[in-house]
Amino acid sequence: MGSSPLDRDDLRQRVQKALSSFLAGQLPLLDAISEELTPLTDALTELVAGGKRLRPAFCYWGFRGAGGVDGEDIVVAASALELFQACALIHDDVMDGSDTRRGLPAVHRRFASMHRGESWAGDPESFGRGAAILLGDLALAWSDEMLSTSGFDRERLLAGHHVYDEMRSELMGGQYLDLLEQARGGGSVERALRVARYKSAKYTIEKPLHLGAVLAGAGPDVLRAYSAYGLPLGEAFQLRDDVLGVFGDPSATGKPAGDDLREGKRTALVAMALEAADGAQAAVVRRHLGDPHLSGDGVAALREVLEETGALRRIEALIERRMDECLAAVRAAPLDPEACEVLEELAVAATARTV
Repeated sequence: MGSSPLDRDDLRQRVQKALSSFLAGQLPLLDAISEELTPLTDALTELVAGGKRLRPAFCYWGFRGAGGVDGEDIVVAASALELFQACALIHDDVMDGSDTRRGLPAVHRRFASMHRGESWAGDPESFGRGAAILLGDLALAWSDEMLSTSGFDRERLLAGHHVYDEMRSELMGGQYLDLLEQARGGGSVERALRVARYKSAKYTIEKPLHLGAVLAGAGPDVLRAYSAYGLPLGEAFQLRDDVLGVFGDPSATGKPAGDDLREGKRTALVAMALEAADGAQAAVVRRHLGDPHLSGDGVAALREVLEETGALRRIEALIERRMDECLAAVRAAPLDPEACEVLEELAVAATARTV
């Protein structure tokens, strides 16, 4: 029997309950250090209260697909991925100089505002960045602790931590490659896709699936099936994110229109446009991409180039091809039938989205 939307709503609620319980358990330690740490935990609590919960969902259904039985241990382990995601978002916003996240001020902006409001000494922006880096580090440490205390036995946790360690290393490597691409002014479509693969795709889908699988005691055949499904889907997910970063509705995405353009993101979408651009179109990209004060007219000019060069059309076609690959893989996988059905639905939710 397939999983209804209500069942996935229930999983989201269970994830939120697990996160709230874990964070509440951390408060006595921080309170014992100083009550002045409260703004840190408040900021993290608010950040993890939002989001699509895709990573926990892929971890949970990766576990169920590999024969795991529902229980609070897998929900807690899957929820740890939200703290890891919080670390990635907080640090990513610092590196990109982003102003907002999920419709709220980015963490570094939040703490800079607190500094200004209290009229403290020094530079508010520097204080905000420092506080955000520390909070991201704390979220990373707590994600590991939450996984370790999820309730699985030692053997399963050792296997899970191996996946977790790989995932963290891949993400940090991908983040550096992203910085490098922006510093170099971008390059080929292939290089942009490599950044997408390691900065987002693998840790969003493939590795959460692998984590759930090894916690269920799955063997190499299941891991291979999850990679065949998760890697193309992860790429499609990031490509959709790139499109939304340029063409998305701010009321849905929680970020200003064209924010990725202001930040100078060297995505596959931009690389494809430059690959096909004539001299005048390339000049528009050079003039506007990465301008932190980019106006609405500048955003419109860049969007026009992305459409007229065929880059947007090519990205949409690539998303469709990757979706076909991932769906074919999951339908052929040696997995629990209910989990296969849910993974198909999750694939659609991850790519045919507006946020």
